[in-house]
Amino acid sequence: MQRVSGAKVKVDDNVIGNIGAGYVIFLGVAATDDRQTIEKVAEKIKRLRLFPDENGKTNLSIGEIGGEILVISQFTLLADCKKGNRPSFTDAAPPEMANELYEYFIEYSKKLFNKVEHGIFGADMKVTLTNEGPFTIILED
Repeated sequence: MQRVSGAKVKVDDNVIGNIGAGYVIFLGVAATDDRQTIEKVAEKIKRLRLFPDENGKTNLSIGEIGGEILVISQFTLLADCKKGNRPSFTDAAPPEMANELYEYFIEYSKKLFNKVEHGIFGADMKVTLTNEGPFTIILED
């Protein structure tokens, strides 16, 4: 996930998701993930203190700044490049399972965050963002 001052996602030249300050969450679903994993990650994101306070110290949560999230499905995060020159995606969840957990993450996140926007699972998306910092965090269960 990346801390951003703004981001948007397009599909077929149409903006389908647009946020101000907050996080862009690139969500890769592993074959070993389940709803409990999704909930744990979403709750962790809510608690993380990655935004600057009045002194510039990274000390505020997304809720404290009224931040928003943009969720993008990205199975390529599960790429294994240890052997050869072509990535293996054997650790990624099968598409049906990944889509179900991606949709569940969006649904669950709507209970936790000010505004939740998202892309379309499996679509060719164009994501534009302004990464603040830059600040990028990798969360794994």
